[in-house]
Amino acid sequence: RSREPKPLDQLAEGAGRAWLSGFPTAEEVLGVPDEVFGMPAGRRETIRGLARAVADGSLDLAPGGDREETVRRLLALPGVGPWTAGYVAMRALGDPDVLLPTDLAVRRGAAALGLPDAPTTLDPYADRWRPWRSYAVIRLWRAA
Repeated sequence: RSREPKPLDQLAEGAGRAWLSGFPTAEEVLGVPDEVFGMPAGRRETIRGLARAVADGSLDLAPGGDREETVRRLLALPGVGPWTAGYVAMRALGDPDVLLPTDLAVRRGAAALGLPDAPTTLDPYADRWRPWRSYAVIRLWRAA
């Protein structure tokens, strides 16, 4: 089914309305004027860089793709760090084995459950959860 995309400035104005369904395309994101982004310029440019990579085909965020290659390409983008690349791998790519040891909610959840909560100790501790660490992250978020 084909849908006529709404201009992003209209989508931004109608955030939360029932007619807003799905995410904008990479091309739509690239067409958004600066003032529509409610964030610092650096973050806005990171989002645009990601959108350019998706639009030109150098980055594929479809589930089932090569996760390691996608994470490598994400990390090569200015402004994208390990947490963001891991989060995208977990949520967009469906990677079942991502740990986000620096995530504040993950650390708080670990502490609430009596587990190591410093990233340097949580990371090796979580090796026992392989290959399902993404599910542990969700559990730790809930425990937070």
